[in-house]
Amino acid sequence: MIKANGGGTVLRTGFIGTGTVGTALATTLSARGYQVVAVYNRSKESAVKLARYINGCLAVDSGQAVADTTELVFITTPDDAIPSVVAGIQWRPNQSVVHCSGADSTDVLEPARQLGAQVGAFHPLQTFASVKQAIDNIPGSTFAIEAEEPLNTTLKEMANTLEGQWIELKASDKVLYHAAAVIACNYLVTLVKVATDLWQTFNIPVYQATKALMPLLQGTLNNIDSIGIPNCLTGPIARGDTGTINKHLKALEKSAPAVLSTYRELGLQTIPVSLAKGRINQQQADELETILKTPDSSRGKESGQ
Repeated sequence: MIKANGGGTVLRTGFIGTGTVGTALATTLSARGYQVVAVYNRSKESAVKLARYINGCLAVDSGQAVADTTELVFITTPDDAIPSVVAGIQWRPNQSVVHCSGADSTDVLEPARQLGAQVGAFHPLQTFASVKQAIDNIPGSTFAIEAEEPLNTTLKEMANTLEGQWIELKASDKVLYHAAAVIACNYLVTLVKVATDLWQTFNIPVYQATKALMPLLQGTLNNIDSIGIPNCLTGPIARGDTGTINKHLKALEKSAPAVLSTYRELGLQTIPVSLAKGRINQQQADELETILKTPDSSRGKESGQ
């Protein structure tokens, strides 16, 4: 359990914001022995629902009520609401205030810091499509932590209790850290959407295309995990297969021109990965780059079309 400043007193913990992340984190921590005693949400019904699942927890009427009855407060509202929530509460010296935003640094908690509270950020590097999925996925996740001692140690201990890993970030790291997460998670969904749209050109519906692609996606993730980048890279760029890349570009130009720029940029970003793997030489890399950068009309003339 969370101890105050490394001492023997268990910190009473509260949550302001009972959306997906707040609900999942509160219930998961409570199940692992943390004393979650107060929750607040603008929708009272949401707070009451969460409190029912946590022994000894009350749904209170304001964020101030959470702060008044706890030593550690998690602000798990939407990111844009964090500054106004923090500014509207009278914090106490030595109280700990933590947000769970991926992109924001602890700078948004400055009003709490000015009143003597310790401030921190504790971001679960995980995707939460629903509360149930969030509860299932939080254990074992990596947590990005930004805080000064002793709160820094408290949050690391929390990550360990959740069977996760932790990384320490500076305020200046947060935005790029979050952009990387968006690319790896959200834009993977977009890439699969682009791929399944292409399957519809040969009359395979989205649900069937998605099901067909899942083993490929899972195999790719397994390879990334077990073999690592760059060695896990496969496909035509990994082989230096310029003929196949040309065929892809021609087919996309004809049937899905809106995808061309995405395909080109992803291909260009993949060339250095292939070089690092050692399967192609610099000459092959240059040829691939030329093909991917050549405008469609010019490429057609060069190939005799």
